[in-house]
Order: sequence, then structure tokens, then C-alpha cells
Amino acid sequence: MPSLKDLKNRIESVKSTRKITKAMQMVAAAKLRRAQEAAEDARPYAERFNAVMAGLAASVGESDTAPKLLSGTGSDKVHLLVVMTSERGLCGGFNANIAKLARTRIAELRAEGKTIKILTVGKKGRDALRRDYKDLFVDHVDLSEVKTLGYANAQEIAQAVLDRFDEGEFDVATIFYSKFVNVVSQVPTAQQIIPASFDKPEEDAGASTLYDYEPSEEAILADLLPKGVATAIFSALLENGASEQGARMSAMDNATRNAGEMIDKLTIQYNRSRQAVITNELIEIISGAEAL
Repeated sequence: MPSLKDLKNRIESVKSTRKITKAMQMVAAAKLRRAQEAAEDARPYAERFNAVMAGLAASVGESDTAPKLLSGTGSDKVHLLVVMTSERGLCGGFNANIAKLARTRIAELRAEGKTIKILTVGKKGRDALRRDYKDLFVDHVDLSEVKTLGYANAQEIAQAVLDRFDEGEFDVATIFYSKFVNVVSQVPTAQQIIPASFDKPEEDAGASTLYDYEPSEEAILADLLPKGVATAIFSALLENGASEQGARMSAMDNATRNAGEMIDKLTIQYNRSRQAVITNELIEIISGAEAL
């Protein structure tokens, strides 16, 4: 049974931990507001950009003049998985859920006999996958020194992916990230970015029939598709940023409540032990007085 001093030290230790988790929760809440606004502000642009690209892609179809980023290499033998996670932990299952989705995809591709290459963005994703798939790693992007994510960071990642595609290192590229829904809900998502994949435009949209493009649709797509890759990566980074802060806020809130419950239990145990010590001392005093 722990002594009174041990119990008191444990109570003080848990109280210190509760102060830290409470502070981290407040910091995450402040960061979440900015990150959520950035992610939500970027969604309309990305959605409209994809709608325009979908109309152009539907107009071009599978013609021989279609850009390579749209038509692909004609094969899907080699897959590049871009796993995007955070640089820091203490955010619940945020990183683990993304890594789990990537593991599931790797298992599916291996079952189909595909060749897999992994590019990680964020230290936690690299650490989660390196143990089992170290031989599949081709590159890692470190964003730990970046204070505020910007479009330039997405462009650097996109350019690295595009350079590998131009060199024929892979046929299909897919990004893995977590889409922000709310503070307690972040959805791990896989999105194919090469070759570009768009939802079919609605029949009444008529994006490709109402306008004549100059230059041709193929030329416009050739110019916009690389920007589309960067836009998708930038959107994923923003969604990840909001999801990370939401997950950290929720995790620190749970940790703070758990610390409070542990303090209550330890305090009860401390009071009982203290009462037992006092009772034993009284019994010894009374026994001694009776002996005299």
C-alpha cells in the first residue's frame, strides 16, 4: 500500500499534468478557429476549380491529344502513396487513422500485385509506417519548421510528385489525409491526384458546351492540371491542419477530465489512508493509557 507521502506526490503530479493538458486544450482551441476558417475558405475555390476541370476533361475525353496528367501512362502498375500527417503527436487517433487507411490501401495493392512507393509528409506518418514499409519509402517532406502553411508549401510537394511522374517513377498517385468535419469528427480520406480524376459534370451545367476555349481544351488542361495537383495537396494540408487541432483539442479535453477523475480517486485514497493512520495512533495511545 502506498504511503501518505507517495499518494500526496502522485496527486501533485497529476495536478501538474492537468494544468498542462488544460493549457494545450486552450491553445488548440485558438489554433482550431484559424485552421477551420482557412480550410472552409479554401473549399469553394477547390470545388469550383474541380468543376471547371471536370467540364474540360469531359470535353477532351480520352483523345490522343489529352495531357498525360489526365490520360495517365496507360498502366497502373506502380502506385505512389502520399501519406500526409502531422509533425506532432498528442492529437488522439488523428495520425493513426490516416496511417491505418494507408495500410489498408497498401494491403489491397499488394494483393493485386502492384508496386508501391511511399512519400510521407509529416513526421508522425513516417514513424507509423517506417517499421513495416521502410523499403517502400522514396522521400519525406519535413514541415516541422513551417509556422504557417501556405500555397508555396503545397507547390513544393506537388512539384516533387510531378517530377517523379515525368521521370516515369509511378503510374498512379494518391494522397491520404483527414477531412475536417467538426471538433470530434475527422474523416480519413484517400484522393487520387494522378491521373486526374473528376466527378462527371451535371448535364444541366453545360460547362463544355456554352463556351469556346482559346487556346484549345487540351492546352488549357496541360496548364491547369499541374496547378490542380498543387490545389489538391494544399486543400489536403488545410484539412489536415484543422483536423489535427480539432483532434488535439478533443484529446486534451478528455485527458483533462481523466486527470480530474484520477485526482478525486487519489484524494479519497489519501484521506482514507490518513484516517487509518490517525485511528491507529489513537488506538496505540488509548492502549498505552489503559496499560498504565
